[in-house]
Amino acid sequence: MSRFTLPRDLYFGAGSLAELKNLKGTKAIIVTGGNSMRRNGFLQKTIDYLHEANMETRLIEGVEPDPSVETVMKGAAIMREFQPDWIVSIGGGSPIDAAKAMWIFYEHPEADFNEVAKPFNIPALRNKARFVAIPSTSGTATEVTAFSVITDYSKGIKYPLADFEITPDVAIVDPDLAMTMPTELTAHTGMDALTHATEAYVASLHSDFTDPLALKAIQMIVENLLKSYTGDPEARVKMHYAQCLAGMAFSNALLGIVHSMAHKTGAVFHVPHGCANAIYLPYVIDYNKKCCASRLADIPRFLGLQGQTDDELIDAYTTLIQQMNRQMSIPLSLKEYGISEEVFLANLDRISRNAVDDACTGCNPRPTGESDFRQLFRSVYYGTKVTY
Repeated sequence: MSRFTLPRDLYFGAGSLAELKNLKGTKAIIVTGGNSMRRNGFLQKTIDYLHEANMETRLIEGVEPDPSVETVMKGAAIMREFQPDWIVSIGGGSPIDAAKAMWIFYEHPEADFNEVAKPFNIPALRNKARFVAIPSTSGTATEVTAFSVITDYSKGIKYPLADFEITPDVAIVDPDLAMTMPTELTAHTGMDALTHATEAYVASLHSDFTDPLALKAIQMIVENLLKSYTGDPEARVKMHYAQCLAGMAFSNALLGIVHSMAHKTGAVFHVPHGCANAIYLPYVIDYNKKCCASRLADIPRFLGLQGQTDDELIDAYTTLIQQMNRQMSIPLSLKEYGISEEVFLANLDRISRNAVDDACTGCNPRPTGESDFRQLFRSVYYGTKVTY
């Protein structure tokens, strides 16, 4: 038996943020990141709509990129003091991911982070609060997923928390919020979404329910990301929806080792998550085609790319990805990104070992051990094509 889980309600379209005023409750805590939501007026709108719903509100602001375990625990303590029945998180993937983790420790202060970090090991939620997610970036799709990525900086490891318990109850996908994204963020989050959809299509739990979502998301991203990067408003709308479709796919089909590698190098080399995914994706596609070439070839075939064989079609797709990277000033290797060879080699064994234990590794279509990761990381660092 398989499972397919999404938020109970998803509101989309310009101005859909106003749906907040129809929530039923008494207290809402709002979790957000830096100043962009406040500066652009969306945070005040959120507060005003919740007040229209006759709810008392409190703010948790300043969630950092790649939120830490410490930030999560501090936020959970504030929630336990305030006792909200709604948790509303607005912003990029980081504040929404942090709010999801805060939710766990608000309802279960006795929980141990190391246990919660084990895949599908989160205790039952919704005993105290329900969750609304409102994304401002077009990439992570955390508003519809069963995932949250939290960093333990003392260990230099990103932990992907994974459990359907943290799938939000309500997602509000309002493209107005995405119109203010800077170009670099548009590029990185867009390639994150492309990675989500591509990995979901070949992941071990892909199904007839996830495949159409993944393929449609890939098509929309290929058609709209470069235009969104240059600021085209219609393309921004399409990308905001495409990343959400990709999230619906990967939350249920799961992911693969592009994400395992990005999780385990993000905290060590400080490569932004979407940028890391963009760099790694072509190499991992070439690695995975040894076991699922015909399925990978479905993607370029669906896009109308040219090729007589599966290998030619897959090469056309990886070439397209790297061309998109180039057009958005994303490097094609870790060396080109600027990581010194000395630092890379000093950490190679560590990141390879940690990637094996990442929650996404077991879902990859091709089994991958520590020596495989070591070889892959070398290819990604030096920019050499994967043929093994």
